[in-house]
Amino acid sequence: MDEAKRRVRVGELGRSPVMWLAFGLGSGLAPKAPGTAGTIPGVLLGWLLVVLLTPQLGEAATIAVVLLLSAALFFLGVWLCGRASQRLGVHDHGGIVFDEIVGVLPVFLLLPTQWWEVLLAFVWFRVFDVIKPWPIGWLDRRVAGGMGIMIDDMLAGVFALVALWGSLWIAGWWL
Repeated sequence: MDEAKRRVRVGELGRSPVMWLAFGLGSGLAPKAPGTAGTIPGVLLGWLLVVLLTPQLGEAATIAVVLLLSAALFFLGVWLCGRASQRLGVHDHGGIVFDEIVGVLPVFLLLPTQWWEVLLAFVWFRVFDVIKPWPIGWLDRRVAGGMGIMIDDMLAGVFALVALWGSLWIAGWWL
């Protein structure tokens, strides 16, 4: 059996907070498209931050919170995903989805609140995470450990942020 396809069971996660978090509270156990399933908690987190904090703190403070949280979770993810990868003996096992959860957060710097904006943010992130255009794919192949697991998704999130901004600009121009 290919080690990258190694099946991880719920019981393995329950014994380890590191594994439980790295597998996105279990979302990485999805039998099909675990990266897509793992992006959903990140989208929910980003959307909740935007809709709950913006009315209370204002746009600038919400953007600052999203930035700071993204940075903090990125560095936590470097450690967390690196440890999970070591435990599994596989670099970037498909079930490790903490990188997707954190990687999608940059799109929420645009403060999307409409359902179609959030859906578009999700789609753009998945497009860049899957196709991995340069330099995302280059980093994915060359950076090892937890940093390698996290950096390509964070960069996919930045690409998605730019694509979402362009999409919203075009939508605003057409509407």
